[in-house]
Amino acid sequence: MTSPFESKRIGFIGCGAMARALAGGLASSGLPADQMMGADVAPEQREGFEAALGIRTVDDNGTLLAQCDALVLCVKPGVVVSVLEGLDKSADLQRPLWISIAAGIRIGTLEAALPPGARIIRTMPNTPALVGAGASVLCPNNAALEADQALAEALFAAVGTTWLAPNESLMDAVTGLSGSGPAYLFLFLEALGEAGIQQGLPPEAAQALAIQTVFGAAKLALEDDRSPAQLREQVSSPGGTTLAGLAQLGEADLRGALSKAVEAATARSRELSGPA
Repeated sequence: MTSPFESKRIGFIGCGAMARALAGGLASSGLPADQMMGADVAPEQREGFEAALGIRTVDDNGTLLAQCDALVLCVKPGVVVSVLEGLDKSADLQRPLWISIAAGIRIGTLEAALPPGARIIRTMPNTPALVGAGASVLCPNNAALEADQALAEALFAAVGTTWLAPNESLMDAVTGLSGSGPAYLFLFLEALGEAGIQQGLPPEAAQALAIQTVFGAAKLALEDDRSPAQLREQVSSPGGTTLAGLAQLGEADLRGALSKAVEAATARSRELSGPA
């Protein structure tokens, strides 16, 4: 079966943590280092990228553009437009596939900064991609080809799971759920560990037990055919300890709090993105 990366060279504009994660995932999946390249104005970022991955870097995006078939925008959302507008307009900006990981930057904004017909895929990965366990959502523009989608899906599959959004209007909800979701879980881990300490556990044991419990429950949910609700019911014996704890979470309206958190993050994503 032909690889989506066959004879393709992948460039990363910006050599920060997410670029390193994506390039590292590709390397682990078998893509040779000489099929990747990074660009960054900061020497320390380039040096770290090269040292960690053995992938060549340059200090200007023009060189990357000339030598790569797909360019992944791994810069902060606030500078995406200025980076694109700073590219040499005499270069063939329509030739490569453009992949953006910038939260809140709409496809229309990217299209306005690139020539008509540019092939663009907007993505929303999350931070667990840094350890190969990300959840990434992809949304192509109308010019993107099936081969472009296949390449982007393979790229992000190298650092976790992917989902192709049927329309861009869902990307704000994606940001509110999986984009911001790791922070909700980190808060849950903090609170669960602190609760164990309050019940007499040593701090190091409480934290380790909390982290392993959440990891194990998520792994079970991923690998078991039953729904999270069914798995919860399985461990909720009548009159048992779990039901006593769940009753308190119900009184505190944990479901409602999570719903409000996702709603607030989604709304903020819409505000930051501007008019559709």
